[in-house]
This record gives sequence, structure tokens and C-alpha cells, in this order.
Amino acid sequence: MRRLQNLLFTFCIALRCVTSAVGVIHMTGYVGSAVKVSCSYDEGYESYEKYLCKNDCGSDDVLITTSKSWKMKYMIHDDKKDRIFTTTISDLHSEDDGKYWCGVTRTGSDIYTEVKLKVVKDHCCDTVTKILSYQGYSVSISCPSEPQYQNSLKYICRGNRPSTCLQQALITSYNKENGRFRLDDDKMLKKFTVNITSLRQDDSGSYLCGVQRNFDLDVFSAVELKVEEFCCVKSTKINGTVGHPLTLQCPYPSQHRDNRKFLCKGDQHNSCTEMLMNQSRFTLQNASSDTFVVMISKLEVADAGTYWCGSDSQWRVGNYTKIQLSVFPQSTLGKKNPALYVIPPVLLLICILVLVYKYRRSRIEEAVLSLRRNASRKKEVIDAAQSKCPLGGALFPHNTALVTITVSIISPIKN
Repeated sequence: MRRLQNLLFTFCIALRCVTSAVGVIHMTGYVGSAVKVSCSYDEGYESYEKYLCKNDCGSDDVLITTSKSWKMKYMIHDDKKDRIFTTTISDLHSEDDGKYWCGVTRTGSDIYTEVKLKVVKDHCCDTVTKILSYQGYSVSISCPSEPQYQNSLKYICRGNRPSTCLQQALITSYNKENGRFRLDDDKMLKKFTVNITSLRQDDSGSYLCGVQRNFDLDVFSAVELKVEEFCCVKSTKINGTVGHPLTLQCPYPSQHRDNRKFLCKGDQHNSCTEMLMNQSRFTLQNASSDTFVVMISKLEVADAGTYWCGSDSQWRVGNYTKIQLSVFPQSTLGKKNPALYVIPPVLLLICILVLVYKYRRSRIEEAVLSLRRNASRKKEVIDAAQSKCPLGGALFPHNTALVTITVSIISPIKN
């Protein structure tokens, strides 16, 4: 007859196992995730029934047995070769919180091991550290680490789900560099630091710093990173002509009066080329209390591009100016387009022809209407006279000719 303390069991949660011979095991699982309970047994019990039950383990409390390996959210598997049976509880909810028993059926009293499961929300954390940075910059995320975990695995992941953080880690203390990410573990200061270089706007979002614990859930701290677009005091566009000089004006804060002034060229501020030191055609003029001037002599086509000027070598936001310079050949800016002189007279002539056409058409239409009205009156007079005189033909011997003449006048106009 085996006693409780002789049952060796192993609990696996989130792919990590805990082995103990203690009578009561305290476990924690995340809502929505799964818990695996693995129990070993001694030789000779291979053919015996194994099961998992809850509460007081009465007949109604048995959740699953090896005689029926799948039931609802529970699944059990008996590895008789290694003498380990494993029960999986999937899709954890808050009502799954409570006391369980891992049991082996035998004649007389069964063998039990008590398990206390605590189900917590898969979300972290109540306190969130907020960090603001800018596109192209670097940022350091400081993560706390207690002294008792100085040799434990540290890592960072995106999102706020502790249950999947380690599997989706961006970088760990075992692999300290990964692209733009680097992890430095300072055990003396009880923290580890994650550095992210060349920040992009899509780096914005939630992050979790994790410290692995062997016998419990990992410890997490939350960070919310916001990466904004790199912006300037002023952004301006300037046009210049090849061979001509050009003046660039750069404002700066009054407290930077004694700072070194700079002008550099490049699409990105963090990789631009210094122009005042490397180009003799670029000279710094006397600076006022809030503006300095850069003179470019004899512009070249290659001078076109993006420039950055300022007085703060640390590139803090608000201490520089972005200039977009376009350089055109003299033929483009020095000569006017002949089309500007040809097109307007042509348009004027077309307008005049249209007006003349409309005027003549209106006059013709008025003449036609006038002739029609006259012909109609004459016909009315003739008809009236004929109706009063029985010898109408004798009174107007030429009426037929009159009608004929009127028709001959009107007909050509219709055509």
C-alpha cells in the first residue's frame, strides 16, 4: 500500500515542468491558456485506472479517467513505458480556480496528490511605464529584476499577454543581440536594460519585460512605447539657380548662442554629411541672437537635396531646421516659355470668331422672323379683301404674283 508522499508527480504549465514529492502543489494558470498535470506512478500500476478530480473527489467530481481519454476540455494520456499519466485542462476560466486531485485507482484506498490551481487574467500590468521617443532615435527600456532572480532568464516581448511572452520574445539574456535590439543585464543595479536603435513608428505599442521563475509564473513589468515622427522647428522649401549664390537661414534657441552651428545634408538627420567643414562653397556668416546664415556660392545641380541645420549636437527635438533645396539650370529659371506669348493671342482670336459667328447668326434669324411676319400680314390682307369682294380677282389682278414673289424670297433663306 502506497502512501501519499510516495507518489512522484510533475506539473507542466506553459511548457515548463515542476517536479515535487510534496503533498500539496500550488499552481497558477492564465485565463484562456492550458495547464498540463503529469503524475508518475510506481511499477506495477501500469494497468490501473488513473484520473483527475476536483473538490472532495466524490463520484460527481471526477473530471476524466484513462478509461475515457477525452471529455469536454479535459484530456488524459497514460504513458505506461515511462509510468507517467498527463492530464490537460485547456481554455482555462476563472471558475477552474480551486482544488484538484491526481489519483491512481487501486484496491482499498486510492493514491491521491492534492493540487491547488489559481487562474489569473492573461494581462499585465496595473502599472505601466510610458516612454516617448522619435523616429530614427534610440531608446533604452529599463526593466526591474529582484536579486533572487539574478541568474534567471530575462526577456522582452511585444503585447501584454504573459502566457505567450517567452515564446514570442524579441530578445533574451541568453541571446543578447538581435538586429536593432540589445539586452544588458546589470545584476548589481538589480535591473536589465533593452536598447532599441533606429526607431520606427511601427515600434510603438505595448511591451512586457519578463523574468523567468522555475516554480511559479514569471514576473513581468509593462512598458508603453510611443514613437512619433521626427519633427523640426521649421521645415522649408527653397529654389536656387545653377551658378548663382544662395542664402540659407537657420533659427536657433537663444540659449544656444555659444554652441557650434552646423549644416549637414542627407535624407535622415542621423546619417547626414557635415557641409560647413567639407565644402568650401558653404560658409557660415555672422549669426544674430536667434538666427545664423549659411552662404552657398555658385550653386551646382548636385547641391539639391535635404539639409538640416541647427545648434544642438544632441539632436533634441525643436532645436534644428529641415530645408528642402531644389536647384534648376539657368535655362529653366532665366528664360520665359515662348508658349506664354503664343497661346493667349490664339485664344483671343478663337473668342472673336465665336462672337462674330453668334452675332451674324442672330441677325439672320431676326431677318427670317421679320420676313415671315410680313408675309403673314400680307396674306391676311389679301384674304380679307377677297372675302369682301365677289370679284376678288378683278380687284387684285396681281395677287398671284405677289404670293409667288414672297415665297421666292423666303425659300432661299430657309436653305
